[in-house]
Amino acid sequence: MKSKNNILVIGGTGKTGRKVAQKLIELGHNVRIGSRLATPSFNWDNSENWTEAMQGIDNIYITFQPDLAVPGALDAIEELTKKAKSCNVKKLVLLSGKGEREAELCEQVIIHSGLDYTIVRASWFNQNFNESFLLEPILEGFVALPKAEVKTPFVDTDDIADVAVEALLHDKHNSKTYQLTGSKAITFKEAIEAIAKASNRNIIFTPIDLSTYIENLKQQGIPSDFVWLIEYLFSEVLGNPNNSKITNDIELVLGRKPIEFTDYTKETVKTGVWNPKKQIIIN
Repeated sequence: MKSKNNILVIGGTGKTGRKVAQKLIELGHNVRIGSRLATPSFNWDNSENWTEAMQGIDNIYITFQPDLAVPGALDAIEELTKKAKSCNVKKLVLLSGKGEREAELCEQVIIHSGLDYTIVRASWFNQNFNESFLLEPILEGFVALPKAEVKTPFVDTDDIADVAVEALLHDKHNSKTYQLTGSKAITFKEAIEAIAKASNRNIIFTPIDLSTYIENLKQQGIPSDFVWLIEYLFSEVLGNPNNSKITNDIELVLGRKPIEFTDYTKETVKTGVWNPKKQIIIN
């Protein structure tokens, strides 16, 4: 019987981390959740407990909040890597962003750490439509977004988690960088139309320029660091034509096709998350 690993999942309650943790637990591995409320706790803003959280750990899945592109992320990844080496951690699997230049600097820290590693670069998550900043406007039935004409191959967090688990458990993924996308690139308008169809609702999509969108976020009282990140993602990441390119890395690693966006909408609508209090039914 194959020996079980001791794995720290940093961000173990987040979009991908909670799924990675659950899949590893189901496979019988020893999982330590890296979060502020865990014991020992893990807080990106306080490195004092990082060593304690990494004691006895073989491999680490790393997700940085809110994103590797934000100021301070590089310093944090450098410190984490040093502490991981001092704790005799064997392998790091880093969740990165596809097309994020700042995130690639963090990747280089991992790559040159001397530890085994896998880099998992992901396109925009499907789950941003039901677990993040896009949920509220969908519930309101009115979505206004910039870069309306840009096509994005949205990727599902279930696919990301499955790839991360494979990378954590198998040496054949060492020193590899995987770029994860869905099998089809669609616009935000097309994504909202798919959600409206699946939920049998009338959801209006309106293009908006980036400066107006950012100003609206500020007026809503959205935290400044999140506003910065959204502006960066829409201007630098979505504006990068390479990010519309589709890869076959999910199929390469998992031996199956990525989850289709329409299948994501069909499954998500079953949870009721897109049902407003007064639902508008399309005749």
